[in-house]
Amino acid sequence: MQRLIFALLAGGLFGMGLRVSGMTDTAKVQGWLDIFGNWDPTLAFVMGGAIIPMAIAWRLTEGRKPIVGGEFPAKPDQKLGRNLVVGSVLFGMGWGLAGLCPGPAVASLSYGGWPHLVFFAAMILGMWAAPMVRGELDRRIPAE
Repeated sequence: MQRLIFALLAGGLFGMGLRVSGMTDTAKVQGWLDIFGNWDPTLAFVMGGAIIPMAIAWRLTEGRKPIVGGEFPAKPDQKLGRNLVVGSVLFGMGWGLAGLCPGPAVASLSYGGWPHLVFFAAMILGMWAAPMVRGELDRRIPAE
């Protein structure tokens, strides 16, 4: 139960941070990508505000266990491969076209209206289909 309470608090804090920073506003996110028009640099501060504490957290959690039990996630693999590149391209295309990624999509469900619900449904469908598409790609085009 303690784990669920901490997860709820962390998720709520994350959602509030997304809302306060404007990352649930699709126009703000797309403004970051509009470098030749009405460019909005605030996303750089939001990303820096996430990357810096996470880098510190990786260092502080080495060799430790979470208070609520379990294990901290392992550091991600530094290997650049086909799955990372294809996934990053698809993520970036969706993010640029819709102005949302999974965190803000969930945070905006309660107030975003039907366009956000459609995006969320499409995101869930994509997550469901991804393993099958990946398996088919691996079968047709083996990784090196």
